[in-house]
Amino acid sequence: MSAPNSDRHIFRLSGADTRDFLQGLVTNDVAGVDAGLVYAALLTPQGKYLADFFLAADRDGVLLDADAAQAEALRTRLSMYKLRADVTLEDSGLHLHRGLGEVPADGFADPRHAAMGWRAYRDDAPKPDDIDWTALRVTHLIPQTGVELTPDTFILEARFEAVNGVDFRKGCYVGQEVTARMKHKTTLRKGLAQVEVQGEATPGTDIVADGKPAGTLLSRSGDTAIAYLRYDRAQGPMQAGEARVLWPGAAG
Repeated sequence: MSAPNSDRHIFRLSGADTRDFLQGLVTNDVAGVDAGLVYAALLTPQGKYLADFFLAADRDGVLLDADAAQAEALRTRLSMYKLRADVTLEDSGLHLHRGLGEVPADGFADPRHAAMGWRAYRDDAPKPDDIDWTALRVTHLIPQTGVELTPDTFILEARFEAVNGVDFRKGCYVGQEVTARMKHKTTLRKGLAQVEVQGEATPGTDIVADGKPAGTLLSRSGDTAIAYLRYDRAQGPMQAGEARVLWPGAAG
């Protein structure tokens, strides 16, 4: 049974400049909130990950659904960028509800993957559920705040394009130049991959191939896990502590 979604913090942004303000900061097209939930990230000017969140239209404003551990840093960062823009950032007091199956009338389909169900923002706190959200993430290779997504992360290595978290047709945003260059001018040599794990190894364990560092084991569900890999070194059997690690997607 999962705990209530108290690990999320829901902000409300309002004011005449709200959408333009967000559009100049985040990785995805904010106009998408008119059609549903938008998944996006805030980056450093060097293109490194700072935070990821969901955006939802809310009357004349926008709700921002963020990891609670990042809430205060995100508040500070957004306030710093706000300057004289007509934008008010406040706590909404709302709670995240999640589920699978048909999307309720007040809900939004999770834009990362259909298997991740729906999200809704309500006044009342949610009840515990029995959904294994980690297993769903691992199955569909979806990164998690603070696990696969850290201050060292470049979002394209974390599959942000695959989970609908970045738009390459929108205008400029913080970190856009680095992200666009990685998309159009380089071949990714590192990134997230789904691996098979045989034996005991906890998330965070280093992965080694032929005695050389090959990556890190991250979220795990049973014998399947998400790993951050150096693709050139992950072509055969690897070790993570006492466990054997295989990458089915290895070339050849």
